[in-house]
Amino acid sequence: MTTSLKRVKIAPKGMGLNDFVAREEGFFEAEGLDVEFDWKTFRGTQSSWKHLDYFQRPQDKPYTEAKEDVIQGACVWGTICNASAGMGKVVADAYGDSPWAIFVRPDSKIRKPEDLKDVPVSVGLRAGSHFNVPYRLEKYLPLAHIKTVNTGGFGARLKALLDGEVEAASLLPPQIAMAEQLGLRKIIEDRFHTLWWVPGSAAPQVVRAYLNALDRAEKAMDANLEKYLPLWKLAVPAEFEDLHPWDFSKFGRGERFVYKRIPQQEFDDTLAQVTRWGLDQHLKERAFANLVATT
Repeated sequence: MTTSLKRVKIAPKGMGLNDFVAREEGFFEAEGLDVEFDWKTFRGTQSSWKHLDYFQRPQDKPYTEAKEDVIQGACVWGTICNASAGMGKVVADAYGDSPWAIFVRPDSKIRKPEDLKDVPVSVGLRAGSHFNVPYRLEKYLPLAHIKTVNTGGFGARLKALLDGEVEAASLLPPQIAMAEQLGLRKIIEDRFHTLWWVPGSAAPQVVRAYLNALDRAEKAMDANLEKYLPLWKLAVPAEFEDLHPWDFSKFGRGERFVYKRIPQQEFDDTLAQVTRWGLDQHLKERAFANLVATT
């Protein structure tokens, strides 16, 4: 039976537990997949990107350097922009629904979103932590007064905040739960969508099997979330493992997997926002039909 499995390489987002649960419970194999986790890319996306431009980020390298076929995920904005820039295709048949928040240190004078006027917020360049900042803060501040600084992945952003390198940081799961356990102050929170991002050569049956496995994992967590919360350990960077006695039972669900097609309207709105924010320099293809992977 093993010889009939389709080999696939996956870089988990780490914002949810679905990949880890699917591996733990054998859901990938049940869907006919022999999955290898790309830990190098995954850990790279958690590290610093301070001196890296677009196309040089860890998640870009499977397309720009290694030329490897890797299934990844990013925010809706990031995935669409990456595909438009020539890095892979958008999987439109499912999406993630994830928490997001901006945190500051407990001694900070920043207490409400308006206090972030002209304050550089630590983000990962052209990823969910970046795009969420103008998208959410424009309700409180003019775009000209919303500032970001490229720090990189969540480990780097959380460390920069703890070390006093930045005044505020844009965080995703599980670093939101980590920040709460460390006593950091939440200034604003909301939710956003994510999308999966695959090579243009990805076999439709492989992509569909991958989504099916994630859906199985979602249902397993619906049935018994507590059983799987210790798997958050796999998403915590090594440098944070001994920083605090993490209580994974309080980490919560993180990102949820939603097995529904992303609406065309959300795609159109995303491109419009990215253009208005002045972050469309690398966009090439803008037609939804040409950016979507066949599943």
